[in-house]
Amino acid sequence: MSWSWQYLDNGGQVIDSPVEPCVTSAFPSQSDAEAYVSDTWRELRASGISAVTLVDGDRVVYGPMSLDSE
Repeated sequence: MSWSWQYLDNGGQVIDSPVEPCVTSAFPSQSDAEAYVSDTWRELRASGISAVTLVDGDRVVYGPMSLDSE
């Protein structure tokens, strides 16, 4: 299993090459992936990422989840 995030722009389109701090593309566990977004969501949002979707291999686990603070 390979846990990763899909990063989405304001229009809901997947960002293929996200900018910093989105350098981490794979995580060993769901909790590691969730901790990453929990720790960096403000930076991700500031870099133009509007939402994220958690993926395990080819399977969508959940999302899209908005990064808006409201």
